[in-house]
Amino acid sequence: MATVAVTQIIEAPAVELWRLLVDLPVRVDWLSTVRGVELLAAGRLAPGTAWRETRIRPDGAAHAEEFVVVEAVPARRLVLSSPGVGVDYRTTWTLRPVRRRGRACTAVTVRQEALPTAPYGRVLALLFGGLAARAVEGAFRRDLADLARAVRPPAAAAAA
Repeated sequence: MATVAVTQIIEAPAVELWRLLVDLPVRVDWLSTVRGVELLAAGRLAPGTAWRETRIRPDGAAHAEEFVVVEAVPARRLVLSSPGVGVDYRTTWTLRPVRRRGRACTAVTVRQEALPTAPYGRVLALLFGGLAARAVEGAFRRDLADLARAVRPPAAAAAA
């Protein structure tokens, strides 16, 4: 089993970050690599909610991936499942309130576990594990930077 985790402290309360994470249609507005979101079931985000997200990879190709909510604890944890070829992925977003320079901030951790579902999934993990882990880590860092930009007030963004 391969695991990748990235943490960033974002100057915003967890509840504000949570709103962005669970408002699926607006993901195209704040995630720089997301080009489309297709809801596969109507209703409020809860375990079982599913969607298809189209992202642009670093090579410029579009890649669609399906996600299913496994667990949703408002302003604390969002666990997603995504099937792959020979492997299933479990991605967990954890939000932990912290204080930084006297301000309410949130330590956001994105963690992905790759769980082989077929023998060839284990072989692929051995062959490409390190390369894939670096790619996933880079994508998570970009997503966290996008999240931080999305909640930054316009005046703070202009001053940065």
